[in-house]
Amino acid sequence: MNLNWKVIGIKLIISTIVVFSIFGIFYHANIMNLIVVSILTAGVSYFVGDQYILPRTNNLMATLADFVLAFATLAVLGSFLIVTDMPVILASLFAAFFLALTEPLLHAYIQDGEEKERDNMRYVPGRNLQTEFAEETDEETLLRKKDPRRDQTD
Repeated sequence: MNLNWKVIGIKLIISTIVVFSIFGIFYHANIMNLIVVSILTAGVSYFVGDQYILPRTNNLMATLADFVLAFATLAVLGSFLIVTDMPVILASLFAAFFLALTEPLLHAYIQDGEEKERDNMRYVPGRNLQTEFAEETDEETLLRKKDPRRDQTD
């Protein structure tokens, strides 16, 4: 299975757990709306945070960017899809915080998987092959071989 699909699946599971826990418990939101919020949050976080920001920066910067992206996505989608009398901003902040706690581990998994994929790539040489000519460097062969140019002791 491709690493990208595994990461999207893990991110979707984490996002679903956090969104259902925060918005489902405290706001009694519709399950369909929570699923939509989870999918869109995981998608935005993956494509912007993991595919664009993480390769260009380090783990800390990508985690901070994922926190901001998750907060903005949850706040905007929560205000449109979740109908409640309470403000959604505080719940979005808590949910983004819990999502950001898992991001360094996920980023380490992504970076480790990319290194393993690079290591597993087989090198197939092209047609630029070259033969190397060398003399024996084995000690016994050197002692057995008597070359007047080398042996100046006689």
